[in-house]
Amino acid sequence: MNRRADVPGLSSLARRALDGAGLTDIADAVLAGDRLDRAQAERLMHADALPAIGALANLVRERRHGDLTWFNRNQHINATNVCEATCMFCSFSRLKTGDPMAYTMSIEQAVSRVRALRDVFVTEVHIVNGLNPDLPFDYYTDLLRALKAERPDLHLKGFTAVEIHYYAQKYSMTVEQVLQRFVDAGLDSLPGGGAEIFADRVRQRICHDKVDADGWLDIHRTAHRMGLRSNCTMLFGMIETPEEQVDHMIRLRDLQDETGGFQTFIPLKFHNEHNRLSGLYEATAADVLRTYAVARLVLDNIDHLKAYWPMLGVQTAVTLLGWGADDLDGTVREERIYHMAGASTPQALGRDDLVALVHDAGRIPVERDTLYRTAAEAS
Repeated sequence: MNRRADVPGLSSLARRALDGAGLTDIADAVLAGDRLDRAQAERLMHADALPAIGALANLVRERRHGDLTWFNRNQHINATNVCEATCMFCSFSRLKTGDPMAYTMSIEQAVSRVRALRDVFVTEVHIVNGLNPDLPFDYYTDLLRALKAERPDLHLKGFTAVEIHYYAQKYSMTVEQVLQRFVDAGLDSLPGGGAEIFADRVRQRICHDKVDADGWLDIHRTAHRMGLRSNCTMLFGMIETPEEQVDHMIRLRDLQDETGGFQTFIPLKFHNEHNRLSGLYEATAADVLRTYAVARLVLDNIDHLKAYWPMLGVQTAVTLLGWGADDLDGTVREERIYHMAGASTPQALGRDDLVALVHDAGRIPVERDTLYRTAAEAS
């Protein structure tokens, strides 16, 4: 692999802009490799000189990864969208079995999604579901076992902390027992969904009836202690403040200091169609760029920053490769959650599409598996 050996420093123009915006101490700290504190991160959320902040984030990205940009070939399976939770931002879920557009796949239907790719190189299945009150726990373990039986080579990344918490309560188990049952059935790692925004003020308004921030963090803490890697996310562009975004990042950073189990951070842009927050304006392009840049500067102990193209849009995701991001996710076959919220992005991208997009951004595409081991260096 060809990492950039000599990462250039900040341009004189970016340096002057940062100094002029009163960010000299932050630029100096980043250039020295020092950690930013909460107050510095909050200043970045409000400061002028956004392009210079992006240049500073790109400097960190290139120090860490050079021009390398990661992607994988993955299949999404959302086995049920029936969900007892009433999150105001959600366009995917349906409250009860039998409601219009509610569905639950049979095990065979779910496995058929993988069987259809029998002759296709895929490394990961990503499983996220609603909180369905009508399913026995064995449905989920049977699903994992059936997927592994069909394709033993696939990495199964599944079940958000919200789901794990729900199963523990519903089926009278501890979180560790739920995770161990899943691991025994074939689970390999956890996604990072369900974090939303950790601020209790916001959670009480948008997702009051699912696991709280401390519970979400503790489930990932438990998973990491058991040897499972996971991702972490932040849903942004709703009613949260910049300070609450920073608080979210700091709490993730603190847990990463403790466990080292997070692989990548994924800021998820809120979509306002077909949900009860449709009256809100969505985050602007500048908001998205700032959130990514600040995340790269604050989360100094989380290696990767993912620009999830299905919800950002392809061109925005590619742009973010110059604002701190180093990962575009993957081929993402059959993404439902964001498309039901109004995302107009393709349902999937091919490997050649992803390679071309990375090249167009002036970066080096590298195909990975879920654990960021090189699957194939793209040409």
